[in-house]
Amino acid sequence: MYQQLQRVAFLALPVLLGACVQAKQAPAPAQPPEVTVVTVRQQPVPVTTDLPGRTSPFLVAQVRARVDGIVLKRGFAEGTDVSANQPLYQIDPAPYRAALDSAKAAAQKAQANLASTTALADRYKILLAGDGVSKQDFDNAVAAQGQAAADLAAARALVQQATLNLGYTSVRSPIAGRIGISQVTPGAYVQASQATLMTTVQQLDPIYVDLNQSSAQGLALRNALASGRIKAGDDAKVALFLEDGTQYPLTGKLQFTDVTVDQATGSVTVRAVFPNPDHVLLPGMFVRARIDQGVNDQAMLVPQLGVTRDAKGQATALIVGPDNKVASRVIQANSTLGNQWVVEGGLQDGERVIVAGTQKVQPGMTVRAVD
Repeated sequence: MYQQLQRVAFLALPVLLGACVQAKQAPAPAQPPEVTVVTVRQQPVPVTTDLPGRTSPFLVAQVRARVDGIVLKRGFAEGTDVSANQPLYQIDPAPYRAALDSAKAAAQKAQANLASTTALADRYKILLAGDGVSKQDFDNAVAAQGQAAADLAAARALVQQATLNLGYTSVRSPIAGRIGISQVTPGAYVQASQATLMTTVQQLDPIYVDLNQSSAQGLALRNALASGRIKAGDDAKVALFLEDGTQYPLTGKLQFTDVTVDQATGSVTVRAVFPNPDHVLLPGMFVRARIDQGVNDQAMLVPQLGVTRDAKGQATALIVGPDNKVASRVIQANSTLGNQWVVEGGLQDGERVIVAGTQKVQPGMTVRAVD
């Protein structure tokens, strides 16, 4: 009996082994790949434009000689801040002081001559009534009085001119700001006729930023505003990025846009003004500005991981439809906001865009979407 059971078990062993092998070889049902998606919504998105530019001083004054003479001393340290009307140079005042004294003496002489001719004219007027002088003598006296009055006026003008020239020997700063390199030293001879440049003063707080915008960009913005796709903001704010890529901590304001297109570059100048209390911004620095130009109420934000470019350079995105199948879409993504693309067309509100796992899927595949 035992031998029969052993024979039966031995004969059944291949069948059991074959079943096990078949069970191992049977493939498990394939699971759809898992992808991460983001549901996009229409929302107000600020419309910004990045433009290159350079800084320029808010005020700049070239200090030049207004009289001839020898520079006696300099009253400032180069590269420091100066106040308005602060003395900067002293030109030798001696010849101009002498010219002022001479003009004053001439004015006093003219004053005395006017008094004499006026008294004579008054006397002749009385004598003329009693036929004590001829009409010709009286007319000559009146004419002499008028000539003396004109001479006095000319002498007083010379006094005023001499006073101005004497004042110009003390060269003062026309504005408050940062003063640059001195172009002359004590002992140098300066000339008013050649308008000798002595130094330059620049006001750096606030400071201008002159940006270059292509005329095509400006035209596209005006068309978008006219169509209502973009709504203009109440106050255009400007963010500034320095040469090393860091953001300037203070915000500027857009001041004006030039109306003339540069024929050589096809661009217009956009000027912004920035506060510069610490003088971080210096004239001539290359900067990059980001201007808030309005708000697009019909745009969507898509993470940059979810947008690729095809062979034609068009922006594309993979979306997951209601049936969990993948589809490819060509979208309009021409600008960014932070780490997201601003999509203005090609997507519908509420659609799901794949942002992770795109390398595992193809259009038409069924996937398992995870928000």
